[in-house]
Amino acid sequence: MTVITNIEDLRRLAKKRVPRMFYDYADAGSWTEGTYRANESDFQAIKLRQRVAVNLENRSTKSTMVGVDVAMPVAVAPTGMTGMQHADGEILAAKAAEQFGIPFTLSTMSICSIEDVAAHTTAPFWFQLYVMRDREFVERLIDRAKAARCSALMLTLDLQILGQRHKDLKNGLSAPPKLTVANVLNMMTKPRWCAGMLGTKRRHFGNIVGHAKGVDTMGELAHWSNSQLDPSLSWDDVEWIKKRWGGKLILKGIQDPDDAKRAADTGADALIVSNHGGRQLDGAESSIRALPAIVDAVGSRIEVHMDGGIRSGQDVLKAVALGAKGTYIGRAFLYGLGAMGGAGVTKAFELIHRELDLTMAFCGRTNITQVDKSILLPGTFPT
Repeated sequence: MTVITNIEDLRRLAKKRVPRMFYDYADAGSWTEGTYRANESDFQAIKLRQRVAVNLENRSTKSTMVGVDVAMPVAVAPTGMTGMQHADGEILAAKAAEQFGIPFTLSTMSICSIEDVAAHTTAPFWFQLYVMRDREFVERLIDRAKAARCSALMLTLDLQILGQRHKDLKNGLSAPPKLTVANVLNMMTKPRWCAGMLGTKRRHFGNIVGHAKGVDTMGELAHWSNSQLDPSLSWDDVEWIKKRWGGKLILKGIQDPDDAKRAADTGADALIVSNHGGRQLDGAESSIRALPAIVDAVGSRIEVHMDGGIRSGQDVLKAVALGAKGTYIGRAFLYGLGAMGGAGVTKAFELIHRELDLTMAFCGRTNITQVDKSILLPGTFPT
């Protein structure tokens, strides 16, 4: 029996159990993958101050994100094709997040649809929106999210055009996978995954097929997807979407203080410091290094969150110390899902929460709301 002690253990197990095409999709960045690696490694340079002889009873990691009570300042990030890491993946992850007490965000490019997730959960979840050229489709997506009682809309701003991810090109990424000889041979070594996929009807992009004009088959989907990302997306579109939605709005993909100021000007409820997991502009600054300047620029005007590279509770604590009011995990929960299904997602949450709680205590704090830069060793964190 494999003993799971950290997210890396889940990653190794997921690599064994998920077909190469979909494991690589989750575990890859663009071009040289330099930013993807920096997102994770830059956390390691930040050092913590250990304190002793502090009463460490009655600790709490509870907080809020855009007014939502959370068991810890962590939410599940929107990740495309989650349902190809494990059958019905979005449903399993949403249920695990609800039970644990943290928000789940469904991607536009999910396998399970908005309606699928709503039918299997009780707590309102968040929905992430990509702006497509087909504005009528975008309007219908927003309306469907409203009908499903989604409690926040997350608008991604950094995917007007698609960064090149070499592994996806080499693997011929598609959902469902094309039955080439190489793919079939690889899938034959993943019997758990195959059994799960045979037992579900959810194998394509559930928010798109049957909902977008002229997209009723997988062949039509490929053509539609390649032509729909909208390079003309502007701040005017943010205002239009905000009015159409009418609820809590989170803007994802902010890396520059000037853009952060524009985001705050929109009246959005939160922004996410994010480089899309190192999957867009390779060579961009890591999220944790970009965070402090953005907090300084707009932290008093808008709630600042961050994602990118979080693999542990220590990473969460460091981000909070640098001013983040919330963090997001993408790959960390995907590894758990691929490794062990819904139980693996819960395991990922448990690992991060335990390490967050213990590390906070070692730093002499008993409440996450007490955490600030004073728990970090001067000179080791970005300013």
